[in-house]
Amino acid sequence: MTIAERLAQYAHSLRYQTLPPAVIHEVKRRVLDSIACAYGAWSAEPCRIARRMASASQLREGATLWGTRLRTTPDLAAFANGALVRYLDFNDTYLAQEPAHPSDNIAAVVALGEAAHASGRRVIQAIAVAYELQCRLCDAAALRPKGWDHVTYGPFSSALGAAVVLRLSRAATVQAINLAINLAGVANIALRQTRVGDLSMWKACAFSNAARNGVFAARLAQLGMTGPAPIFEGEKGFMKLVSGPLALPHLGGEQPNDEVPFKILDTYIKHYPVEYHAQTAVEAALLVREELLKDEGPDIDGVLKAIRKIEIGSYDVAIEIIGRDPEKWRPRTRETADHSFPY
Repeated sequence: MTIAERLAQYAHSLRYQTLPPAVIHEVKRRVLDSIACAYGAWSAEPCRIARRMASASQLREGATLWGTRLRTTPDLAAFANGALVRYLDFNDTYLAQEPAHPSDNIAAVVALGEAAHASGRRVIQAIAVAYELQCRLCDAAALRPKGWDHVTYGPFSSALGAAVVLRLSRAATVQAINLAINLAGVANIALRQTRVGDLSMWKACAFSNAARNGVFAARLAQLGMTGPAPIFEGEKGFMKLVSGPLALPHLGGEQPNDEVPFKILDTYIKHYPVEYHAQTAVEAALLVREELLKDEGPDIDGVLKAIRKIEIGSYDVAIEIIGRDPEKWRPRTRETADHSFPY
């Protein structure tokens, strides 16, 4: 059995009724968190650009562009709404060999769910599946050291979630996975340059573009389109060209009566709208400020101006992502600032 066939079997056999209550609860929390993130990012320029792009293709029976009365194709709604969720860098995080923001899948699943008139339970099930696959892929192989961005895993997870929403057969789900990789995971491989040096508007859109292609792939598969196979293990497949060996572990709910926990339970909701490794930097700064206010009172400007040096002790991956580039020491964009230790 190939990896794509295994994933199709998993998506086809999992049922809402077998999801643990804790998983259902966490899916609902992540949806609420994502909507709040989107609301906060409503007026951001890349989000406005994405909305303008999507609103050029309006449909009466499509997916809603959040915060408007406009409807568009599910894939364009996944792109525009996904950019809203991601822009503030406030949505959830998963840390493993490869980091991720798994709630990036939510906008795509919700958009397709609306267009397909799927039930809320079906959408919850699809979100849980998308989380599970993305996080397990992040456990299996790191992409960052090879120069690929973490969103390269996004087409797989969003396509599998989309397959659940559309109730695709196992055979069609395999093709959705094959097509998703070619639409966004190989033909448009995501480069880590997205998160190096001066960060651009694309940081908010990188995963939503991957999810857009995942939705598009599932819809193509629904209509009978086939894709190259075996897409993971093939001579010129994903493992040979991108990830290296990919020993995918057991997924939550994959085996009857197993006790493998679903990965959504290991993801983290953020306290502050900054890169996850900078959460403690913000917390430390607030604690120092509180101490200064106690000691010096409200007029602490003089004390702050007297500070000549701040030493930060951290771990290698945090320094690599948010402290090593010269641009992080003098950020010129909002995207760079939320990935900056000094800022």
